[in-house]
Amino acid sequence: MRLYKQAAVSLGVLAVGAGAWLLLAPDGRALLASAGLVENTASEAPRTPGGGGRGGFGGAGIAVVTAPVTTGTLNDELSAIGDGEAEQTVTLKPEEAGTITEILIGSGEEVEKGEVLVRLDNREQTLARDQAKVALESAARQAQVNRKIKSSISETEVYNAEIAEKSAELDLQNAELALSRREIVAPISGVAGIVDANVGDYVTTTSEIVTIDDRSSILVDFAVPERFAASVKAGQAVEASLVSAPQMRFDGEVSAVDNRIDAASRTFMVRASIANDDDALRAGMSFEVNMHFPGDQYPGVDPLAVQWDSTGSFVWQLVDGKATKQRVRIIQRNPDVVLVDAELKPGDMVITEGIQRLSEGVAVTPANSAATEEMAGAGGTRS
Repeated sequence: MRLYKQAAVSLGVLAVGAGAWLLLAPDGRALLASAGLVENTASEAPRTPGGGGRGGFGGAGIAVVTAPVTTGTLNDELSAIGDGEAEQTVTLKPEEAGTITEILIGSGEEVEKGEVLVRLDNREQTLARDQAKVALESAARQAQVNRKIKSSISETEVYNAEIAEKSAELDLQNAELALSRREIVAPISGVAGIVDANVGDYVTTTSEIVTIDDRSSILVDFAVPERFAASVKAGQAVEASLVSAPQMRFDGEVSAVDNRIDAASRTFMVRASIANDDDALRAGMSFEVNMHFPGDQYPGVDPLAVQWDSTGSFVWQLVDGKATKQRVRIIQRNPDVVLVDAELKPGDMVITEGIQRLSEGVAVTPANSAATEEMAGAGGTRS
């Protein structure tokens, strides 16, 4: 008995459902009308494509949200690590061996070009210079006498006296040169490092006395991938920050570019110059260098518009009130825009919401048509 009740209830539910479909669905009412059970009150006008059946009411298409295509610039960025060097660096060594008698510079002091920093024992060289002066005076006097009495002596004697005078002049110059080599002079202006010598030390031509750095600007050498070979030019701007203190940033420019690519690393060397007006930088510091290069222009679409299928990425483009599948190749993803390579131009409309029910050629109705038309008319461009 219980089985009969269950069957009766099931048949009743099916009958109610069938009746509801026949009365409410347009095709159901048409079937009842053809059987003469009800009057056909449906509009005889033909349906518009996409209306009535697939998500529209009274001939309207599927409701969607659209966004205009913009234009974006693909910015290429280079980041590299390099070590800093002083604009000029000189390590001073004596030109001759000797004993230090005087040190005129302290560690960390600024020096000027031509300033005497260290003196060596020069007594022997001073004596040799004085002797050369005496010899020159004697030779000059003899040559002067011979010129006065040249009528009484041979031309050979006059000539020999002049030669002796010139030789004495050269001997004096040589003696003065030897004496000047007993002084160590700053060849550049800069800041002295630690003086690694003391008065009384015997030094040779291989002894390092002090290093001078001209750190008015710091040079940073860094390796650049070969794909940037045609883009990097002298004078281009660079941004640098200290690896040890990233919050400290400095502006500079490219001062030199190497002329060949390293075959092993496929890179080439670039040198950047960073002004050091406040003397905050030192040679040997490690820098992160960044360079920006303007890239090509690409269409930009809303990230929600990009979809995927078995073939690849695409967007739904709104063309003449219908959804059209437009294949795209993603160039760069950003939080607010995706740059793509596609047959799209600024102002074209792509669908961002309501995508799940779309198919090729289906009619759609933009829910935000007023706002999107205004944005498209503005021709927004993103970079």
